[in-house]
Amino acid sequence: MIVYASNFYLQLSQNTWNLSLAWKFAMEWHVEKFLLGTLVLLLLDTFLISLSGSFLIGNIIYVISIGILGIANNQKMLLRMEPIYPDDLKMIFEFTMMKDIVGTTYFILALILIGLALLGLLFAIYRSIRLTKRQQIIRLFCFLISVSGLFYASLFNQPNNLLRKAYNKTALWIPYSQKMNYYNTGFMGGFLYNLKVEAMDEPKNYSKEEIDNIVSKYNKLAKSKNATKKYQDKPNVVFVMSESFSDPDKLDGIKLNKSPITDFREVARQSVYSGEMLSQNYGGGTANIEFEALTGISMALLNPQMTTPYTMMLPKKTEFPSIVSSLEQQDYQTVAIHPYNTSMYKRKDVYNVLGFNQFLDENTMTHKDKLSNNGYISDESAFNDVLDIMKDSDKASFVHLVTMQTHMPYNNKYTNSPYTLTTSTSSTSIDNYALDISYTSKALKQFIDEVNKLDRQTIVVFWGDHLPSIYPDDIVEKNNPFTTHLTEYLIYDTLSKGIHHQEVMSPFYFSSLITDFSSVEQTGFNAMLLELQKILPAFEKQMYYVNGKWEKEVSFTKEERELYEAYQLIVYDLVSGENYSKKMFEVQS
Repeated sequence: MIVYASNFYLQLSQNTWNLSLAWKFAMEWHVEKFLLGTLVLLLLDTFLISLSGSFLIGNIIYVISIGILGIANNQKMLLRMEPIYPDDLKMIFEFTMMKDIVGTTYFILALILIGLALLGLLFAIYRSIRLTKRQQIIRLFCFLISVSGLFYASLFNQPNNLLRKAYNKTALWIPYSQKMNYYNTGFMGGFLYNLKVEAMDEPKNYSKEEIDNIVSKYNKLAKSKNATKKYQDKPNVVFVMSESFSDPDKLDGIKLNKSPITDFREVARQSVYSGEMLSQNYGGGTANIEFEALTGISMALLNPQMTTPYTMMLPKKTEFPSIVSSLEQQDYQTVAIHPYNTSMYKRKDVYNVLGFNQFLDENTMTHKDKLSNNGYISDESAFNDVLDIMKDSDKASFVHLVTMQTHMPYNNKYTNSPYTLTTSTSSTSIDNYALDISYTSKALKQFIDEVNKLDRQTIVVFWGDHLPSIYPDDIVEKNNPFTTHLTEYLIYDTLSKGIHHQEVMSPFYFSSLITDFSSVEQTGFNAMLLELQKILPAFEKQMYYVNGKWEKEVSFTKEERELYEAYQLIVYDLVSGENYSKKMFEVQS
């Protein structure tokens, strides 16, 4: 009864506490799938009972764990419109971030509950020594059965898994929408679906011969392009991924009394490229946008269960090609800056894999000013660290900055904001968010002014990773999904000749575009992406920008399909294949 009720509770959290919807799912529409999920939870409860040696303590720990999981799932649905994934559980140990997001009171309460549960577990294990021989045998049997069952359930995505086959009889999996996936199969079904899986399924025609042909073709293109750049000075390159930076006024139903990003717009008009960038997520997913920008790989190509490559894939590798490794071949110093702790999304490990020479965090940065007591290190401070790095180096620098100033929560950040909504009910969060991005906009303009004074040519790529999750549900529903996935970006060059391109773009094209108009040398992979960008300038799952229009599906000519499939083959070879394409990621001299 406890396990059945707990599964119903998780379903409630998935259905925004809608009792009628959860009841129909469990009792009418999807009874089989609900019972299968209950079986997995029974194994978990049995494990905790047998581990502790106490029915009471084991169930208390189980109820506390499920209770916290349900609340976390509901909060993530509200903030990011997506459910909890198995990989999200690793965030439990990100104490600083958890406290910042949920608030000190709830954070302390959660810690107390977890602490009491752990003390109870230790006490129960100590007392279990007194159990009779018969009880210990039963306990050991239940422990082995539950551990074996949970291990088998963890292999849910492996071929011929019986639990997966049982789900498949009635389940309708929706790979392109995890929200719908959880809705159709239940919280437990969606959770199991997102357990360990290969990064990408093998495309048809994958072979060493096919990869060699692709590598040869695009390496020749890159070599031809690089022939004119051989003796030119290399520019500094700065990537700035600005937390939640976007224009609130572009949303239907949102209108501020004045624009908070006029300074950004002024810089954008002077840039080589500017426009809207397609973000994979709404309200979150920072690490995935960063992954795309640094590697040139679209998340749309990976399996839907590969929800966060930074934590699920890259830490398992010793090296991974990216703009970092490409610029290192050209004798750049490469520095990453994140004004927060190093453990978020395993950035310390990931940056080592990508090849950064140095990683500055909140403790090792020089400039650490904040704009409010409740805020993070300001963007102006972070920009000053970037300037110091470039000024102190005799050779070209690649600096990758992931900002924190504009990170949620916003409601208690500032005491007063000059920005107010004029088209809907007043919102402190939206007003403060507008003030936050106005500070970022101003800091960016000041940074560009300083960059223009540097002796070395400097290219700045600035973009917002996603929209903030502060808008009312009726506003989000009023706008089409393409609008809620579009942020602002610009690519500024201090030696720009006044040519300006206004384009919609995906972040995985940024590094390749730099090699197209500057003296930064290309790899064959860059050459391929530049060709792909001409026909498909922005895309994610079910979001394709083709011929100036947004579509949910895309049709190609024969030549266009060959290019897209070649891109798929190279990405597969890199993330899950035999790495036949290694030379495609080397600068072609």
